Amino acid sequence: MCPNCEDFARTVLLLGQLALYGDMTGADLDFVEAVSSSLAVSLPEPPPGMLSSGYDPEDGPASPDERS
Repeated sequence: MCPNCEDFARTVLLLGQLALYGDMTGADLDFVEAVSSSLAVSLPEPPPGMLSSGYDPEDGPASPDERS
């Protein structure tokens, strides 16, 4: 197993669980916002082979705050 695979998988799992928690009634959305930002920043580079060879992170759909 590659050195960062376990860290990457664990961080992605935590982000997923946090997203599920954020959708629950009564969730502390301030907590979700603070922790999700921290987890996203700590996300290591994806393991080799996880993304296609031509993947370009700048070539995705426009975010809601970008105008077409």
